Amino acid sequence: MSSTNDAKMLSQTNQGLYVGQAPPLWMSVLKGFILTLCCLMVVGPFVMVISTSLADPVQIGQGGGLVLWPQNPTLDAYRAILGGGKVTRALMVSVMITVGGTALSLVLTTMLAYALSRRDMIGGRVILMIVLLTMFFSPGMIPVYLTVKEFGLLDSLLSLVLPVAVSAFNVIVMRAFFMELPSELTEAARIDGAGEWRTFISIVLPLSKPIIAAIGLFYAVNYWNVFFSAVLYITDDSKRPIQLILREYLVNGSQMGVSDMDIAGELLPPQPSLQMATLVVSLIPIAAVYPFLQKHFTKGMLTGAVKG
Repeated sequence: MSSTNDAKMLSQTNQGLYVGQAPPLWMSVLKGFILTLCCLMVVGPFVMVISTSLADPVQIGQGGGLVLWPQNPTLDAYRAILGGGKVTRALMVSVMITVGGTALSLVLTTMLAYALSRRDMIGGRVILMIVLLTMFFSPGMIPVYLTVKEFGLLDSLLSLVLPVAVSAFNVIVMRAFFMELPSELTEAARIDGAGEWRTFISIVLPLSKPIIAAIGLFYAVNYWNVFFSAVLYITDDSKRPIQLILREYLVNGSQMGVSDMDIAGELLPPQPSLQMATLVVSLIPIAAVYPFLQKHFTKGMLTGAVKG
């Protein structure tokens, strides 16, 4: 009898803990406070960066360099950095690398992943093992540098694209996605007389928009944020991407002068405003693209990674 009562009490206790009762008010308030504090810690620096880029010289001088909220917003800093000069040129270089590199990487990754997803491919297992080995064993910085040098890619934008054009992780994820596609579709295409290329372009790719969007976002972010490779391979100032400009002006503390921009004869905005405007401009492209790819990103990654 005692054991029966203990079992009932234990069942009621577990029901109260896991099924039932709402948490106390103080716990809800505490959770809300912690979440609000975390959001402020994340959003606060972004607000300060944008505010400083829009603030006028008087307010920046009064605030000691950083402004929490601009009283008289002005776009002078953005006009200065986007009117020509180093920042504008670096943005164009980064856009070229990102667009061209992402397109090339998607073409190579989709073709390789689709080939590896075909069970009847000759030597597919060997090639798959070679791809997997590159995930665990890196050649190192010096061999990669010597390879780039031997191919004559030093001081070329191709040096920022070709060595990282294909990611083994992305190939594995995309291969898993392709393997989950119904085999009846490709078999029906073969019966209708379609070859591998026609099947790949007309059947497989249209069904793979989620994973292509997700992998494309990965590649685009990597190309846009390229830094270390540019430090190693690029010496020409006209070919430096935006990340090197950020290091020069934000990390090294170099001053932006009139010679760095095409605004000769005009008064430059304060240095903090120029620096923060450069930082904002470097963040806008990826931040603007991500919302359009978000729905495809979640679906593609879950399908390719979990089911694979």
